[in-house]
Amino acid sequence: MSQHIRLATPEDYPRIMEIWESAVKATHDFLAKEDFNYFKEAIPKDYLPHLEVYLITENNEAQGFASVAESNLEMLFIHNDIRGKGYGKALYQFMKEKTGLTKVDVNEQNPQAIGFYEKMGFKKTGRSEKDGSGKNYPLIHMSL
Repeated sequence: MSQHIRLATPEDYPRIMEIWESAVKATHDFLAKEDFNYFKEAIPKDYLPHLEVYLITENNEAQGFASVAESNLEMLFIHNDIRGKGYGKALYQFMKEKTGLTKVDVNEQNPQAIGFYEKMGFKKTGRSEKDGSGKNYPLIHMSL
């Protein structure tokens, strides 16, 4: 596998959103349609331009992306077609070495993600009723 990790540019945003959409449809079936549409608009406009986003690519095609802000893993998404093949772990390990991240917030309704982070050594440290956008999706706070 010729995996490579690089910084994303605005030209990558359409592919990032394809990855996001495929991952979210597979793992976030709790997300209401209007909230899905809200994030689909907001992420490339309001989030990505302010974050350092890293892509994991296979043969030059992005298959996943991640971003860390202030030692919090803000996002880590892998395209659903290649989930379970070690890309998430490789990208996570890269981000950890690069940024020294120690925290992640995970949707309580996404048990697969909680399990993934537990495997990576995170412990649950708390819970919020609402997500970062103030929407009613409880978050589990996890820490290394």
